[in-house]
Amino acid sequence: MKGFERSNPLFSLCGLNCGLCPMFVGRYCGGCGHGSQACAIARCSRERGNVEYCFACAEYPCERYANEAQYDSFITYRRQKADLERARQIGAQAYTLELTEKMRALETLLAGYNDGRRKRFFCVAVNLLELEEIREAMQQIKAIPEDLPVRQRSAMAVEALKAMAARRNLELKLRKKPTK
Repeated sequence: MKGFERSNPLFSLCGLNCGLCPMFVGRYCGGCGHGSQACAIARCSRERGNVEYCFACAEYPCERYANEAQYDSFITYRRQKADLERARQIGAQAYTLELTEKMRALETLLAGYNDGRRKRFFCVAVNLLELEEIREAMQQIKAIPEDLPVRQRSAMAVEALKAMAARRNLELKLRKKPTK
């Protein structure tokens, strides 16, 4: 939205982790609040005094957060409300530090374990798993021998992340809207 600027492009106004999005990672999007996208929530923020995050609004949680999104676009929406709540509880700055740690894990995965087909999977996994789970999985992943072919390292990293997600019966994929 023209004229809408935010100080933190990594964590969106509405609770999405832009820093873990494949569009942001691929440099196709600068994140929330750089005036390049029409966003109803950005317009809402401006109408309410330019709140930095929805949780800072006097009307939060509003009808926008009454129901969880059923489907995802290029980023998962499943943790949107939980991440907003986490940021509200510990503060946006502390939450951004946690998000930055997740981003470093994602960078490691993409640099050393991506066989050219795992970017979206790694983005979703790092977004959906809790920070402690990511730390534990990364310990296992970093133990994968570097002399293995990237395809094998990638498969082993994927299995480590899936095993971590299985503990909570969590599926590491986007929820796509069915085609008719």
